Amino acid sequence: MSPEADAVLARLLPYPEDGTRADGPVAVDATDRLLLDEAAPLIERDPDGVVVIGDRFGALTLGALALGANSVRVHQDAITAEAALDANAKRASQTLWAGRARATANAPVPDELVPDEPVPHEPVPLGMTVHDKFEPRLLAGARLVLLQLPASLAELTELAERVARHADPGVTLLAGGRVKHMTHAMNDVLGASFTQVSASLARQKSRLLIAREPRSDVGPLTYPVTARLTDREVLDAINAPEAAPDAGLTVVAHGAAFAGAALDLGTRFLLAQAHRWPDLSDAPGTLPASPHSPNYLDGRPVAVDLGCGTGILATVLALRYPGAHVLATDRSAAACTSAAATLAANGVRAAVVRGDAGDSLPLPDGSADLVLLNPPFHDRAALSTDAAHRMFATAGRILHDGGELWTVFNTGLHYRRALERAVGPTEHIAQNPKFTVTRSLRKVLTDGSV
Repeated sequence: MSPEADAVLARLLPYPEDGTRADGPVAVDATDRLLLDEAAPLIERDPDGVVVIGDRFGALTLGALALGANSVRVHQDAITAEAALDANAKRASQTLWAGRARATANAPVPDELVPDEPVPHEPVPLGMTVHDKFEPRLLAGARLVLLQLPASLAELTELAERVARHADPGVTLLAGGRVKHMTHAMNDVLGASFTQVSASLARQKSRLLIAREPRSDVGPLTYPVTARLTDREVLDAINAPEAAPDAGLTVVAHGAAFAGAALDLGTRFLLAQAHRWPDLSDAPGTLPASPHSPNYLDGRPVAVDLGCGTGILATVLALRYPGAHVLATDRSAAACTSAAATLAANGVRAAVVRGDAGDSLPLPDGSADLVLLNPPFHDRAALSTDAAHRMFATAGRILHDGGELWTVFNTGLHYRRALERAVGPTEHIAQNPKFTVTRSLRKVLTDGSV
């Protein structure tokens, strides 16, 4: 790798952390470096048409720019990864500009310019375009795609199919991952969309899959997929008549959405407790309407699906409480796109907002009546409860005094005390061999109550 790229990578941090935690993430790992080493000659030969997918902290994007890419289009499913890229771009911008200036200064100068004054070198713009959605224009004309291999084959399938269809016919896809997380099925997934698929030698426990020559004989896109849920828990939660021939709920899922178009076990168990959720059907709401308030502050109750995934819970809320305002949020772009499609497929409306642990919800503090939460407990392959604790804090902030948070979680995580600290008194509602459902009552402490 070039000294300019090494200098840029040395500036990066695993935002929002500073990289000093012994068991914490690293900003640049062996897979990032292997991808950039393989990409370097391709970028040197053709510095245009570079696309990066799945960059965790910005190493691939900023590394490609440091290697000479004129511009890089980026898509990151998690909004937290977008924030990390933005923070590291600011940290590394001066180093990147300095490296570009040195590289330009060392370039051959045409004879006709030698007698004249040196060509001035202005700071080089970062040349980075972030795409919130995984859309065709992200890939249009792409000749090099750098990809951190996703955890699921479903997500890889959607990525590979869309690269093969929308990128330049001469595209090279470099997909990197840790050897322990790679399977032969990944080769098969890429082989369904590309005629040439090969693997690099392993280095520092990382390896690349290299795909070229998109197939022209492929059928329609696999994702998004659609399924009809007629599970008893779903029907009871939406108060569907048992004999109705069309009873059920349609779910739409993109490849990166958790659980796909199925009803995951945690959500199923939470839905089984719907008969004990507060009755919002005739609730007057907690905040008076105001000419300066958003339309969800019109006196109607507010319900939130926090960490919405494909939007099953948000859709249930909208069907169960047709008079309420429903908001859904998730950090994943694929989840938000899936949730919006699920809501539309069931003929209901809700605001879908992409944000980290609900931080972008357009709700003032103390305005929600009900929050449903099935928090994640993995970050890629690693066990992580950080997002869950941030979600608890969000629920405690947006619920009004007396509002309720209903949470389902893996029993072994023992979240009850954390819920009591973040929200208020927490009641154990139900438990099966794997999951626990709790009800937390928002209690705002006052001098008198203390």
